[in-house]
Amino acid sequence: MKPLYLGLTLVLLGVAAHSSAHGIGPTPTWNLEISRLVYDRCASCHRPGGTLFSLMTYSDAQPRGNEIKDAVLARRMPPWGAVKGFGNFRNDQSLMQEQIELFARWVDGGIRRGNNPRQLPKVPTFTTGTPPAPTEHGIAVTGPTRLRQAVVLDGLMPQQVPPGRSMRIVALLPGGTVEPLVWLHGYDNRFAHPFLFRKPLSLPPGTVLGGIPADTVITLLPFAAPH
Repeated sequence: MKPLYLGLTLVLLGVAAHSSAHGIGPTPTWNLEISRLVYDRCASCHRPGGTLFSLMTYSDAQPRGNEIKDAVLARRMPPWGAVKGFGNFRNDQSLMQEQIELFARWVDGGIRRGNNPRQLPKVPTFTTGTPPAPTEHGIAVTGPTRLRQAVVLDGLMPQQVPPGRSMRIVALLPGGTVEPLVWLHGYDNRFAHPFLFRKPLSLPPGTVLGGIPADTVITLLPFAAPH
């Protein structure tokens, strides 16, 4: 009986490892997992004195559990405003699929607080100063635009976008290569922010910026090398 018992044990361990690797494991709690996600991705707006209702404590978040789940599943929150995977951005605040599933599992598992308050992370601090406008040295464009000179782009800033508008903005290089820039989706100007590329993008003269409607203004943010 021992070989059979050992074999069954190994199978069960393998199933457990497989389940853990696919996000199926102990139910997440506020104290251990969810508070960290909220502090990292949500609290800049969802806090006392912020622009939206506070989610800084379990008491704040628990009554809104289903609302939070619906918002993250629909990718309305955090309000990144662009389709993930179209372009590569160093300031991307959207959630990864594993993080979305973590929120969903927390709600479906009973919106648990957790038993150990010592697991809570340190509460973040926030600056109140207004950051400098990223468009100060930008180049505003509207509609299809052909570049007359080379530009090294650090990113894009939606300057004037009709509410709820979606658009795929690309760079058509002279050699025929298409470079994806950003795919705005249901853009909300209340959460306007720049889309900063992970690496500066060099665009030669003759590049055509496509996908920008005539009623939309997008500001090109030139890359400024550090001094």
